Amino acid sequence: MNEARSIKQNTLSDALPNFRNLGVTLRILLACNGLALLQALLQADRWADVAQLMMQIAALLTPILLSALLLLWAAQPLLDRLVYWRGVLAVNALAVVLTLSIYYFGGELYHPLGHDDAYFDVVRYALLSVLVCCILLMYFRWRSQVLSRALHDARLQVLRARIRPHFLFNTINAVLGIVRAQPKQAETALEDMADLFRMAMSDAQDLVPLRQEIELSKQYIALEQLRMGDRLRVDWQIQGVPGDALIPPLLLQPLLENAVYHGIEPLPQGGCINIVLGQSGDKLRLKVENPSVLRGDTAPNAPQGLSHSEGSDNFPDSRKSEKLTRSHTGNRMALQNIRERLDLLFDAEARYQVESGKDFYRVEIMLPYMKEKTT
Repeated sequence: MNEARSIKQNTLSDALPNFRNLGVTLRILLACNGLALLQALLQADRWADVAQLMMQIAALLTPILLSALLLLWAAQPLLDRLVYWRGVLAVNALAVVLTLSIYYFGGELYHPLGHDDAYFDVVRYALLSVLVCCILLMYFRWRSQVLSRALHDARLQVLRARIRPHFLFNTINAVLGIVRAQPKQAETALEDMADLFRMAMSDAQDLVPLRQEIELSKQYIALEQLRMGDRLRVDWQIQGVPGDALIPPLLLQPLLENAVYHGIEPLPQGGCINIVLGQSGDKLRLKVENPSVLRGDTAPNAPQGLSHSEGSDNFPDSRKSEKLTRSHTGNRMALQNIRERLDLLFDAEARYQVESGKDFYRVEIMLPYMKEKTT
């Protein structure tokens, strides 16, 4: 039975600020006092009235603000369990209840004798508390989104930086496999590798032309074919590839590397890697399929899968084992890297699916069809 799994999309959900965080508390205090100063400036007729109005506003604002911060600190575990919109309603309700309670129990301090329109004050203070809460929550939500984008960009840069040394290591190993037995071919391979790295180490971009990724992958396959000979065959089915398509860099090459190291190399007779690239509506489809060792069989050791013409005897057994182990470990890291980059760049619009049967392994990626900008 085939096993299939798809990339799980983890979207960053909205969340209330952490009211137990000192920075959040200080920002709330500064913002509320700043709004109070703005209200005093709008109500004052002259500069001398600003200080008096600020004292009147602070007389009601300070107990409300300190009580709200204390209750929100205590209620933080409960707020963490609420969805965002319910948390917003809870915070607003708390602010309104505190405001009206302090206004009511404040007695003559907040509603002096002779002031008959108490209902107007109740409505006004309730609306002001909701307005201030909404302003603060909108600010914290905006700040969270800005920080999330910065963290997204930083994480993507880390993923790019991680895949390049792994790519360098495995490509050099492909050349080392033939450098002593076939020096002329190794010299040609080094020239190809220089061209390969000129493209691979270019300026980091989120997306690159698909034709560039295909060219890079073909150069990589050519290097591996020097090492493995006729055991490695590739069937390119790319007739339906749009010429202006863009994809994340180093997306196809690690899939081919996985097919070579885990699929073709352990098989004494080798095999053929099938690569299908094409457009399906507003999506790009990328599929890489390779044969694999039969389930339940004992796979040959990797050094036994290398032919003598590939110069495998140039390495002691311990060095060969270490080289292959590091290559395979790094390759698994590269495939995890692909999943994470698709998640970060396209979120739920991309799909990464793996199917493994008794004698085959297939990776299929669907991602949005992004067009190259024309000048």
